[in-house]
Amino acid sequence: MNGVQEGSEEVQRSEVFAPGLLDGRVALVTGGGTGLGKASALELARCGAAVTIAGRRGEVLEQAAAEIAGLMGDGAGADIDWVVGDVRERGDAGRLVETVLERRGRLDVLVNNAGGQFFSPAELIAAKGWRAVWRLNVEGMLNMSEAAFELALGPAGAGTIVNVTLSPHNGMPGMAHSGSARATVEALTRELARRWEHAGVTVSAVAAGHFDTEVLSKYPASVRAGASRTVPLQRLGTVAEHAWLVALLASPLGRAFGGSTVTLDGARDNWCGPWPPAGLADESGEVPTEERR
Repeated sequence: MNGVQEGSEEVQRSEVFAPGLLDGRVALVTGGGTGLGKASALELARCGAAVTIAGRRGEVLEQAAAEIAGLMGDGAGADIDWVVGDVRERGDAGRLVETVLERRGRLDVLVNNAGGQFFSPAELIAAKGWRAVWRLNVEGMLNMSEAAFELALGPAGAGTIVNVTLSPHNGMPGMAHSGSARATVEALTRELARRWEHAGVTVSAVAAGHFDTEVLSKYPASVRAGASRTVPLQRLGTVAEHAWLVALLASPLGRAFGGSTVTLDGARDNWCGPWPPAGLADESGEVPTEERR
């Protein structure tokens, strides 16, 4: 990891971007306490941005912020803080944006990373399950995007929104509810990009494949074991790779990607084969269902 000396302390910088790429910029990352969101927040900070991470669990956010500050180098002045809120609630979305404005005076980049789903064959997903996934992945993104535009980005006449969706686009076995929701997010990304272009606001999306994060641990063992085999690259992505793409879209070059969904999945979009895929079914030949808490 590259570092430069500031006084007597070493400041950790991005491995791929020039120092100061995002100096003076303020970013808000939802779902920033774990996994891809935390990695994105770290990379944005390494590029010079002041970063606020948001989520529903204060203790997780506090620990993540401390970890990011530590990785930036002790005494380096990493500008990272956190705020608790639920993106599914419109009022909370507005409060999250207002908190950033109160603390930092501006907001330049919103990363809609909060999302989630559970593993189940489509025919076993109850209406409640469909609704839960829709609220988090679609309504949460729309709540945050509209609040950010109305309160910060629109009045400023500039800014960037990056929506995190999922690959593949040709179907998600065991996650039909999430595939449907994420397709909606991609459609809304194109619509919002067109609607807000006149105001100087860029909206783009990242379609993420299988990444090596703690989230994988909650899926059935057969799913975890076969995850990399469904990727033509034959490995899981690293969280740093995802974070680099988010930082790129947050950079000045990101304006060229307005309305686009950039897929980062080791060519998993190109995967095809028999159903169920080898390694996904259990010994009985059935696709396992995730145990819900």
